[in-house]
Amino acid sequence: MVSNGLRSALKGTGAPTAVIDLDAFDANLDALAERARGLPIRLATKSLRVPAAIDRALAHPAYSGVLAYSVPEALFLHDRGIRDIVIGYPSLDRPSLTRMFDEAGACGNVTVMIDSVEHLDVIEQVRRGVSEAGAASVRVCIDVDSSFRPAEEWLGDRIHIGARRSPIRDARSAVALARQVAARPGFELVGMMFYEGQIAGTADAGRSVRQTIVRAMQKASIAELAERRAAVIAAVREIADLEFVNGGGTGSFESSSVEGTLTELAAGSGLFSPGLFDGYTHFRHKPAAYFVSPVVRRPAPGWVTVFKGGFIASGVPGPDRLPTIAWPPGLEYSGLEGPGEVQTPLTGPGTDSLRIGDLVWFRHAKAGELAEHFNEFQIVSQDRIGDSWTTYRGEGVVL
Repeated sequence: MVSNGLRSALKGTGAPTAVIDLDAFDANLDALAERARGLPIRLATKSLRVPAAIDRALAHPAYSGVLAYSVPEALFLHDRGIRDIVIGYPSLDRPSLTRMFDEAGACGNVTVMIDSVEHLDVIEQVRRGVSEAGAASVRVCIDVDSSFRPAEEWLGDRIHIGARRSPIRDARSAVALARQVAARPGFELVGMMFYEGQIAGTADAGRSVRQTIVRAMQKASIAELAERRAAVIAAVREIADLEFVNGGGTGSFESSSVEGTLTELAAGSGLFSPGLFDGYTHFRHKPAAYFVSPVVRRPAPGWVTVFKGGFIASGVPGPDRLPTIAWPPGLEYSGLEGPGEVQTPLTGPGTDSLRIGDLVWFRHAKAGELAEHFNEFQIVSQDRIGDSWTTYRGEGVVL
């Protein structure tokens, strides 16, 4: 439920507007820190995409370093003075990699992600083409697949639960790639990354058969990953003196923080607490990011229409990818139109109190994707708009 004070702060707004409840954001900073149980949190910046929000999180003592989405984003953050940047995904963006080698100090502060020799080859080719890059050592992190494969010894990857990320999965393949890094002059293996999406990014609440199966799967996956991850890390540490081992996500802090294999956790979405996080049993953060849209039509009794609103989240299409209607209660989407690019019809008993110009409050299903639709967020604290924060889009940053 959106508080009266928060609604009053936006009263009179006439266009779709993005909003951050700063008090809730700050509470979520503390809540994630408590759940991390003393492990430092590397901030996943793509889950915010708001420079001022990133700065505010990094000012908190529990947060250290960032996990960027791409080379261009990493260079943008580096230009703003942020150090200890890990790029969370492999890149074949040769122009941006060239910029990284050209930019003073960037190679010493930015760690690139790999999961294959081909990634190393591309980076090495770019490095050789930059005249000043010879003295710059390339910091490398290996991404290890952390998905769950039941009965893998018999079924292989025919049952794969979790993100399809890296081909590196066991100690043998991780050691082979680590040796490739070690054998190349100018390359230094400094970290490893594990993302258990089937735990961190899969809601487990509910009494349905499906959710019962999800909880059982997650319990088994936590046990399997703890053993496999420990073996992979131990084997690679025989080859490289790792600075960090990253893992987890907002939804898996409880298991990831106590496993004993990780030196840091990664999170970002939990600071905004988008709609998808309503479906977890073991934590509940405060919704902190919204968008509001005014009622522009009352086409029939029991119906209102708001302007725009079709901000659909990435992933498998389904109802859970739609924005959550946060206020007023008693509203639902039209079964024939849903959230629309130019208009969103809503029905239900909640329409009775709405008039032309009133605001309907929504939450995006995911966190950072909301920033792709707005140039700025209005910042509300203590029931007043105190500032506006520019998004990546408003800064002209393309991930």
